[in-house]
Order: sequence, then C-alpha cells, then structure tokens
Amino acid sequence: MISGERKARDISFVARSGLCTGCGTCVALCPQSAIRIEIVRKRGIYLPRVNEKACNACGICLRVCPGRGVDFAMLNQVAFGHQPQDNLLGNYIGCYTGHAADKDIRYNSSSGGLVSALLIFALERGMIDGALVTRMNPDKPLEPQPFIARTEEEILSAAGSKYCPVPANIALDDILKAKEGERFAVVGLPCHMHGLRKAELVNSKLKERVALRVGLFCGSTANFAGTRLLLGKMRIKGTDVIGIKYRGTGWPGHLSVEMHDSERKSLPYNHSITVLGTFFTPKRCQLCLDGAAELADISFGDAWLPRFAGNEIGESILILRNEISRALIEKLVAEAFMELVETNVKDVIISQKGMIYRKKKLNQANTVLLSKGMFSGYNMPALNLLDYTVAVFQKSLSLYQVLPFDKILENIPQRLLELYSLPFAFAARVFYCRRNKN
Repeated sequence: MISGERKARDISFVARSGLCTGCGTCVALCPQSAIRIEIVRKRGIYLPRVNEKACNACGICLRVCPGRGVDFAMLNQVAFGHQPQDNLLGNYIGCYTGHAADKDIRYNSSSGGLVSALLIFALERGMIDGALVTRMNPDKPLEPQPFIARTEEEILSAAGSKYCPVPANIALDDILKAKEGERFAVVGLPCHMHGLRKAELVNSKLKERVALRVGLFCGSTANFAGTRLLLGKMRIKGTDVIGIKYRGTGWPGHLSVEMHDSERKSLPYNHSITVLGTFFTPKRCQLCLDGAAELADISFGDAWLPRFAGNEIGESILILRNEISRALIEKLVAEAFMELVETNVKDVIISQKGMIYRKKKLNQANTVLLSKGMFSGYNMPALNLLDYTVAVFQKSLSLYQVLPFDKILENIPQRLLELYSLPFAFAARVFYCRRNKN
C-alpha cells in the first residue's frame, strides 16, 4: 500500500503520487463514468482526471489500479492455480520461436507477426468476436487509439509496437458494453495485464467475456517527449505528421513518418530505441518488475538470438502460460497460420537479457532506493552494488523532465547517444553470465 493511502478517496491519489501507469483500467471500471484520462503535455504521459461531482467514492478505481500495487502471489494463484516456477519469467508450460506464415503480416509487424496471426485466426474461427488492440489515431496521428477490432483489416491496422504511452484498458468499457455472450482477446503490456487481472476480480462480467489475454514484452515505455525528440532529430514538425509507425518494414525495422506533402522519412530502429529506451522512461515504469507480461495467458516478444542476427524479416519468441494458450497455438500451427520451433527458457533469457535485467534488477534497485514497494508476493534475485550504481545512473538521465534538454539531445550525434546505453548493456551481460554460471 502507498504510504498515506488511507486518506485516498479515489484514483487521484495515485496520480498525485507519480505512480499511475496510465493503463486506463480505472476509466473503464468506474461505475459512475466519473474518470477520464488525458495527456499531461509537460510530463508526456496519461493521467486520470476525476469528476468530483460524479464520483461517489466507491473505491473501485483504487481496487483495480496496478499503479497502486500488484500482489503477484495472489494473482498468480487466481490465474494459474500455483506460484511461478521461474522468478525471471513467471509461470510457463512451453517456449517457442517462430513467425506468421503470411509473409506480408510478418514483414509489416515488429518482429514475427505472431500476435496478428493469432488474432486473425481466432476471429475467423469464431473463438473471439473481437480483440482489444491499439493503433495510432488517424485523426491525431501522434496519439494511440485503443479499440475493439472486429475484422482482419482492423487487426492489421494495429500491427506493430507503439513506443509511447498507451491507455489500452479504457477499451475494456467496450467489452463490458458488448452483446451478451460475446468473447474477446485483450492485447497489452504487463501493466495492462495487471490492471485487467485486478479488474476481473471486481467485475465477473469482464472475466466471462475475456477469452484470451495476450501479453507483450516490455523493457519500458517512453513518454511522448521521446517521440517529439525523434521528430526533431528528423527535422519534422509534429503538425506536419499524418502517420507514424514505430516498427515494421522488415526487422528490426524503422521508425517511419508520413507527412502532409506525401513525403516519408525513416529512422533505423537502433537509432530510435536508443533514445526512447534511455532518456524517456516515466517514473512509474522504473518501478515495474514485470517485463514478460507474466499474468497473460501467452506472451510475445522479439527473438534477439544470435541465430537470427542476419534476419531481415522478423522472428518472435513466445511463452505459453496455460493450457488455453497451448491448445490455441497447436491449432494455429496445424492449420499453417504460423511456424514454430520449440525452444527453452535459456533461449528466452538470452533473447531478452536486457529487458530482464532492467525489470528484475535495475527496477528492483529503484524500488529500494525510492522506498516504493509496489509489488508483493514476488521472489526477486539478489541485488548488488553494480545494480544500485546503474540505477542511480539511470535516474541521472531523467533530467530532461525538469530541464530543457530536448534541443541538446536533438543535436547530439547518434554514436555519442549510444554510449549512454553501455552501462545497461554491461550490467545485463554480467547478470546473465552470473546466472548462467549458477
């Protein structure tokens, strides 16, 4: 529980404490429709706003809020019936690498296109009536738009990562308002899965209607200032943008921007992710200990493995967490919607060692340094001096939030910016080597 929370009346307390994930769960679950979520431009994140006149202080927004805290022991017991056998990846029953059989889907996705293939298959076979996904808003191209996709075309419009804040769970309201008997898949980051699982404990109708929880690996999100900086480096005005795609067109892909004059500009993935992942991580993301969407039914991420290093078209890695996901994946393979090769936990850890280090060690150090114990029932790896040192270094890179560093960063050469990532890469390598030795 957050210190001082006994005085909390509604979700505003979490927002004021700087612990809101911006997931949108509170907006969808509020029985009085008293909460809206909006972008706070100065901070570049989403925060909830409560209509005090409409709010009756029922407390549901606090009960479903993942920013307030996540009891992993309890939620794992509810979701899977037992505690995780792995403190880095959570519960699992199988791990695979693979890609969508459709080459166009694969080429235009962030990595292997497996999420798109899965959703299209489930929709065509009547397993779901729609999927909660996120695309970039056609009317506000630099802002995300969570929605319920009910056609293949709509699913494909949401393909690819969005390296900006996404309040995906606001669309849970559309699931609750759907026709009786309809079932849905929900696609989201770990924080969205945390909010969804907590919401299902409060609202039985939601639990009945969510047929599949699809989790996406997440090292951290980036606030909107990160995208503005990248546009500045590309010499693009935000008002000129009519479309943006953070990944796609091969692997690892490009940040692609379309402008009013039909001109297109792009930036290689490694250039954009260096800036976004290093300098623009919101405070709450630095306290999150779950990068593999451990509370999802099935989790997906890039397969950053040596054997795929030369690939120009993506490969995904996935973690099956229950029999529901296993049965679905077996059907997809049998009907040639995707091609998979079974792998092991070691490959998953190698593939995602940077993300795992950031979440399990670096962010754990942050929770200790900031005295913010947001997660409970969690068996974490031991910390050492290197972890604390890198955590302090990470905080030093967040000065852009209070000082006008955007123009400075905009003009720093890419190779120099990449040097700031070296401490993270070194610490992640040390962590992996030590664990592998044990």
